[in-house]
Amino acid sequence: MGIGNDAVEIRAQGWRRLAALHGLIETALEKELQATHRLSVVEFTVLDALSRQDGWHMRMQQLARAAALSSSATTRLVTRLEDRGLLTRILCADDRRGIYTELTPAGQRLLAEARPAHDRALEESLAQAERLPELETLVTALHQA
Repeated sequence: MGIGNDAVEIRAQGWRRLAALHGLIETALEKELQATHRLSVVEFTVLDALSRQDGWHMRMQQLARAAALSSSATTRLVTRLEDRGLLTRILCADDRRGIYTELTPAGQRLLAEARPAHDRALEESLAQAERLPELETLVTALHQA
C-alpha cells in the first residue's frame, strides 16, 4: 500500500469513527426525545434553530440548511409541526415569495421542556462513547472545541 493509499485509509477510518459517534448520539437522542416529549431529533433541531434566531423566525431555506434537510423534507416537517401548533408560517412582507417559519408559544414551551432531556441524553451518550477506545479521541476533541 502506498502513501496515498495510507492517507485515504486514515481518512476513511476517521469518517467511520465520526459516523459511529453520530449514530450513537442520534439514537440516544431519538429514543429520549420520543419517549419523553414525542419529538424526533430533527423536530427538536428545527425548534432549537428557530429559538436561536432574533425574532424567533427563519426563512424556509435557512431552516432547511440548519436541519440538513431538502426543501421538500423541510416543508413536510414544518407542516407536521404547524399541525401540532408548535410553529407557524408567515409571508415575508418585503418578498411575497418568501416564507418565514416562527415558533409559537406552545413550541417555545415544548422546546424548554425537552431541552433538559436532550442535554442529558447527549451527555450520557458522549460519556458512553468516551469509554470506547475507537471513539475516545473524537469525544475528547469535542470537549475541547
